[in-house]
Amino acid sequence: MPQPFEAVWAADQVEAVLRQVRDYPWPPAPDVPDGWSYGCDGAYLKALCEHWTERYDWRAALADLNRFPQFTARVEDYDLHFLHVVGEAGGKRPLILTHGWPGSHYEFWGVIEKLAYPSRFGGSSADAFDLVIPSLPGFGFSSKPARPIGQRTTARLFNTLMTQELGYSTYLAQGGDWGAMVTSWLGHDHGEHARAIHLNMIGFRPFGGPKDEAEIAWITRQGAMMDLMGAYFRLQASKPQSLAWLGAGNPVGQAAWIAERFHDWSDLRAKPLDDVHPKDRLLTNIMLYVMSGSFTTGAWYYRGLLEEGGVVFQEGERCETPTAFANFPGEPLYSAPPRSWAERAYNIVRWSDQPRGGHFAAMEEPDLFAADVQAWGREVS
Repeated sequence: MPQPFEAVWAADQVEAVLRQVRDYPWPPAPDVPDGWSYGCDGAYLKALCEHWTERYDWRAALADLNRFPQFTARVEDYDLHFLHVVGEAGGKRPLILTHGWPGSHYEFWGVIEKLAYPSRFGGSSADAFDLVIPSLPGFGFSSKPARPIGQRTTARLFNTLMTQELGYSTYLAQGGDWGAMVTSWLGHDHGEHARAIHLNMIGFRPFGGPKDEAEIAWITRQGAMMDLMGAYFRLQASKPQSLAWLGAGNPVGQAAWIAERFHDWSDLRAKPLDDVHPKDRLLTNIMLYVMSGSFTTGAWYYRGLLEEGGVVFQEGERCETPTAFANFPGEPLYSAPPRSWAERAYNIVRWSDQPRGGHFAAMEEPDLFAADVQAWGREVS
């Protein structure tokens, strides 16, 4: 039985974090035009930390985190934290939204009301969803695993949450980043309940190599981008505890590691980072890691992928649940593959090319994200 939940950050614990930020022994940073090419830019990180200690209103942020109804439910060995917003759908149109790393359930703050109460924004109440927005196991306010688990296990847990704890016999599912992988496994393993899925990142890989020039060009580019930006993945998938030792008790280090991903993966072609991800919003996402101690178990989640077998299908295997894909083109690292590639791994029934936006689609472009999810919802209904 789900239990009501309220986020709480004790003032003395927050002050201890802020004191660590103030006392951080800054190492040297290279004097180069683009500091981001070496990791998190030193000037940006110092400005972020100064904002953190001098202007960030953590009490207001905490109140914002408690703005929507939230609960915990015991599923297998985990206490899963989740928002449950029953809006104009009135309990009849469930949609589970799943975040990734280094995001959080807070990724969806800009789309919750648009999706649950569309008439408030000039839309139709017929487009409304009941929203379930969980925190991944080991992230935020969900409990931590004793050892790494991955996305297939998470999908099983979330399907139980939806069907047994919340009583939805069928539902829709959406996700990006790790949320795309969890959502893909919901479609693959639990298609009798997850009747359609919507992704803003393609996770599964089909059997065999690329089949034509477009696929060869894409996979070659992906390899080059992983060489340039993928060191984090290789570390977290192989030796995540090495990163955990470095990050523990080091909120500035955690902030740098997270902020670098938001910089590298977002669509910054037309707007600077502070416009795409304002410091207050980014810091709330960072605080969800720092205050919950989930920087470590969040990194473990990458090792969980490998321990569960990875993402490459066997010959003839495919996710047959109807799948929609929204391509946000400003995604620098995990760019969309050719549709032919995706269709060998998924039953693609909808493909939309967005005008802008990157990896953190719901945060970067909430209007575009909500509109695409609503259009998909109309099609599958």
